[in-house]
Amino acid sequence: MFHFTKIAVAAVSLLTLTACGQGGGDAAGSSEAAKAPAAQPSDAERQALLAALPAPYNTGDLENGRRQFGLCRSCHTVAEGGPNLTGPNLHGVFGRTAGTVEGYRYSDALLAAGFEWDAERLDAWLANPRTYLPGNRMTFAGLADPKKRLDLIAYLKVESGYAATAAEAPAPEAPAPTDAES
Repeated sequence: MFHFTKIAVAAVSLLTLTACGQGGGDAAGSSEAAKAPAAQPSDAERQALLAALPAPYNTGDLENGRRQFGLCRSCHTVAEGGPNLTGPNLHGVFGRTAGTVEGYRYSDALLAAGFEWDAERLDAWLANPRTYLPGNRMTFAGLADPKKRLDLIAYLKVESGYAATAAEAPAPEAPAPTDAES
C-alpha cells in the first residue's frame, strides 16, 4: 500500500524554495534556513501526492501551479521551516487558523478573522484578497482564472505538508478476492 503521508512529509522536508522580500521575519537568523537542502522529491512522488488529494484538486496541473506560485514567491515561502518574508511562510497553511504563523506581524483584519484556511477559503482569497477580507495588507491583486487558482491550490497542497483528513482521503481499493474467497 502506498503511504502518501510519509512521502508528503519527506517531500516537504526536502523542498527549499528561494524567495526575496522584506519585513515580517528574520530569515538570516533561522537555523532551519542554514541547513543544506536535501534532494527534492521525484515527479512520481509529487504525482502520487496529487492523486491522493480530494477532488477537484487531484486533477490539478502541478507545473502550472508551480508557475502560478511564481506570483507569490517574492512574498511567501512554502518549505517547512522556511522564513517569513513580506508574507508568512505557507507551510502547513491548510487547517491553520488565519493570522497565527509565529513571528509574523499580521494586519488586524487577519488577526481577527478567526477561521481556518481550507481550499475553498484560499480559492476565494486568491480570487481577490482585498474584497475577501477588507483591511488586510496583502498587495496581490488576485488571480481571476479559476483553473489557475485550482492548479495553485493543488501545488500548495502537495508542497506545503498538507495531509488529507479521513473524510477527504480517497477510499482504499478493496483487495482482489483470492481463490479461497471465490
